[in-house]
Amino acid sequence: MRDIQEAKDPDLRSCSAAMQRAAQAARRTAIQTGTDLIIVKDGKLTRISAQTLRELAAEADLRH
Repeated sequence: MRDIQEAKDPDLRSCSAAMQRAAQAARRTAIQTGTDLIIVKDGKLTRISAQTLRELAAEADLRH
C-alpha cells in the first residue's frame, strides 16, 4: 500500500492535512462544550472525556 502523500491526485495528497485539521477542531469543540470525543482506536469505539482532552492539550502546550 502506497503512502497517500505519494498519490497523483493533489486532493488526495492534501486530505491528510485536512483530516488533521478536522481532528484538532473536533478536540477544541469537545473541550469548549465539555463533551466527550468518540474515536476509533485499535478497531474499537473509545470515549475520551473533555477533561482528558484538556489535560492532553495542556501537556502539548508545555512541550512547545
